[in-house]
Amino acid sequence: MNLKVIAFDADDTLFVNEPYFEETEKKFCGLMEDYLSHQGLSQELFRIEIQNLSLYGYGIKGYILSMIEAAMKISNNTISIEIIEKIILYGKELLQKPIELLDGVEETLAALHGKYKLVVATKGDLKDQQSKLHRSGLGHYFHHIEVMSDKQELDYEKLIQRLDIKASEFFMIGNSLKSDVLPVLGIGGHAVHIPFHTTWAHEKIDHKVEHENFRALKTITEVLPILL
Repeated sequence: MNLKVIAFDADDTLFVNEPYFEETEKKFCGLMEDYLSHQGLSQELFRIEIQNLSLYGYGIKGYILSMIEAAMKISNNTISIEIIEKIILYGKELLQKPIELLDGVEETLAALHGKYKLVVATKGDLKDQQSKLHRSGLGHYFHHIEVMSDKQELDYEKLIQRLDIKASEFFMIGNSLKSDVLPVLGIGGHAVHIPFHTTWAHEKIDHKVEHENFRALKTITEVLPILL
């Protein structure tokens, strides 16, 4: 491999994210349990989230709007203003969750820093992701931070053009096979999957990935023998 750039997903690769969403969803279901079962509420919220992705993109602010919309639809527009206020509060709490680095992240970044260009390639709301990276204390390791509206092949191609490298010189590390691995392999890059213990349903795939440029590891520090 003739690599120049090592890219990292942020949420659930560098620091904890999905468990905070799951915690908020449980609170939402508890708030709305007079209308539907928790399973039914989760399914309706997920349906509305996916429906709204093309409008709001990924991130907490779109999630807040989807919770409000779900509450209105589930209640047939009879939901009280107090319930809406609580949903907004849950969203604000989600935006202010503490940053919890995953094991081995800082050790890995410190070992690679100065040997490659390190970049963040993550989805979500720009302000929220910039805030999380600032609060994480990891920002100084990165040459470039890219908050992407989506992670399709075209999105990675644009990133690679901005970095002025070839796809074969790009190495992506992330917890989502759908967003961090498949599109990168599709354009000729290298990708590593490091699973997190919980994954948003929208990021799951139902087939095994087999590719000469793909590796599945258990922890982030396992990339070091590959790259150093």
